[in-house]
Amino acid sequence: MKALGHVRVLDLSRVLAGPWCAQNLADLGADVIKIERPGAGDDTRAWGPPYAPDAAGAHTTEAAYYLSANRGKRSVTVDIASPDGQALLRELVLQCDVVLENFKVGHLARYGLDYASLRALKSDLVYCSITGFGQDGPYAGRAGYDFLVQGMGGLMSITGERDELPGGGPQKAGVALTDLMTGMYATVAILAALTHRDRTGEGQHIDMSLLDTQVAMLANVGSSYLASGKRPRRWGNAHASIVPYQTFACLDGHIIVAAGNDGQYRKFVEAGGRPELAHDARFSTNPLRVQNRDALVPLLAEMVLEKRRDEWIALLEEEGVPCGPINELDEVFANEQVRARGMEIALPHPVAGTVKLVRSPMKLSATPATSDLAPPLLGQHTDEVLREVLGKSGEEIAALRARNVV
Repeated sequence: MKALGHVRVLDLSRVLAGPWCAQNLADLGADVIKIERPGAGDDTRAWGPPYAPDAAGAHTTEAAYYLSANRGKRSVTVDIASPDGQALLRELVLQCDVVLENFKVGHLARYGLDYASLRALKSDLVYCSITGFGQDGPYAGRAGYDFLVQGMGGLMSITGERDELPGGGPQKAGVALTDLMTGMYATVAILAALTHRDRTGEGQHIDMSLLDTQVAMLANVGSSYLASGKRPRRWGNAHASIVPYQTFACLDGHIIVAAGNDGQYRKFVEAGGRPELAHDARFSTNPLRVQNRDALVPLLAEMVLEKRRDEWIALLEEEGVPCGPINELDEVFANEQVRARGMEIALPHPVAGTVKLVRSPMKLSATPATSDLAPPLLGQHTDEVLREVLGKSGEEIAALRARNVV
């Protein structure tokens, strides 16, 4: 039994936010049919290196970026610009519960594949549009990209080292966080719309915007600004209200120390052989440590630099002081907890033999998220889907190919 085994999704999206959403639905059991351009496919198929290696270690043409967001799907190539291709997609819509797309606002209306046109064919359709700025407003016609929206939506104003320190200034996140969060919010919205449909028989249009998502995910920082009217500042790896709550360099790497109260701070400096720092009047309470941050942190940095990373972690874990390493990715995937949780998987692949991927973190006891299908080759399932879902004969499929429709 799969949680979404009764759901079929027509995925017209590409790059990351839409495919990430569709991959979530596939992991939960939905039949996701990924529509791609004949001969080219999803833009991310060309976003390499790196590429997945084959059994001999030679590079394939399967880009790691594409592989990250497309497991569990079936790929069908359709020329969306041709009238026959548009007609074929409308046939598929009739057999689907969800349409997911991330074209510019109004683009699909010219093909009769917008929500209004498809709702006329299927009233209970759940149709999710993902754009940079939403379906209305003065920016609706603009193209939106994760990097731009991280800046426009305020994330970069609070990310990065303090301006007065070396390397200070705004920074984007190391992954396309706004795209990923938009994909996650879109997943939740689609599941809510499907529940509404199942209760009422009514479909609906979901309007997801990268900018909306970025503003929403400012969370407590956005709320604090609205409450105070004051611009927050960048703190790098430090915390605005807690000291010490930051990274420190060790002899052989870095650690994070998150001393959330005075007792943890005292144990931290005692473990480092500097108990006098706990009794210094400037540092005895957290408000005082925040006030005297610039005096305290250099002293703590000198202390931490005297020991190796693993030595510090062992000492602080024994004392109950929250701490941890800053792992490189080889260390992440070798980590005993990550391995125990099965976060690395290998799936059979028609070109690479097997591909290594990251497992979904959604662990459900009765209907677990599963990853049975590797990210598909371009058009790998075209004949299968046309035959299985639409009942097309071999002759009909051959005729579509002859006209370059698929």
